[in-house]
Amino acid sequence: MDEASRLPIGIFDSGVGGLTVLKAVRERLGAESLIYLGDTARLPYGTKSAQTVAAYALDASRRLVSYGIKALLVADNTSSAHALEALRAEFPGLPVVGVVEPGATAAAAASSHGRIVVCATESSVQAGTYPRAILHSRPGAQVTQLACPLFVSMVEEGMVDGPIAEQIARHYLDPLFTGPDAADCLLLGCTHFPVLAPLFHRLLGPKVAVVDSASTTAMVIEDLLSLRRLKAPEGGQGAIRYLATDAPERFARVATVFVPWAIKASEIESIDL
Repeated sequence: MDEASRLPIGIFDSGVGGLTVLKAVRERLGAESLIYLGDTARLPYGTKSAQTVAAYALDASRRLVSYGIKALLVADNTSSAHALEALRAEFPGLPVVGVVEPGATAAAAASSHGRIVVCATESSVQAGTYPRAILHSRPGAQVTQLACPLFVSMVEEGMVDGPIAEQIARHYLDPLFTGPDAADCLLLGCTHFPVLAPLFHRLLGPKVAVVDSASTTAMVIEDLLSLRRLKAPEGGQGAIRYLATDAPERFARVATVFVPWAIKASEIESIDL
């Protein structure tokens, strides 16, 4: 087995939301070691300019590459929209995967009538990356973008179900998922939103496909590692290393919303970028 296959996968996000991607990779590729970097000192990326986001993404990626990684997974939607080209130019020999293209491709395939709603942050909506990617896979699709900033706050406060969560979800979704021209697919275009998937399934019913970018990105990583013969040897469970640029205590507290295992603040390394 090539030594490169034993290297970890690097994952970065502006904060803790990318843990949904880490969880999906862990479930699919349990033998892989992972390094997760949350740039909690500079979040949210969604309010920054494209140039600043690209610079931040390069900072985080350079740090992960310095530890020795075999692939880079950009879990942050804003960075996936604005920084992938710069990252691939900076690290030409390293597989770099974002969350936008896998999610868009999956939504294009899952939609029965091509009426797709992308719920995302304001910055991702303004970038327009998801519609372009969906239309590339499915020309003629009707794509509606929906900025849902309250969903982020809901998730971080653990309000993922109950009357208040349902009321907010209906506020955003009902106008687009009712009537004769109702959408038939909801693409979760923010790493926080997969936590709300059970709520969305319940409210929208079985005729609406709910597409989770985290799980589709994990599938892409698996295929890419297999193609390049970089998958870790089977057997055993890979280690997970957590890095944060600020507030490890809050990172550990909020993480319980995103992953089903406990992360202690003492397990999170504080770093500067």
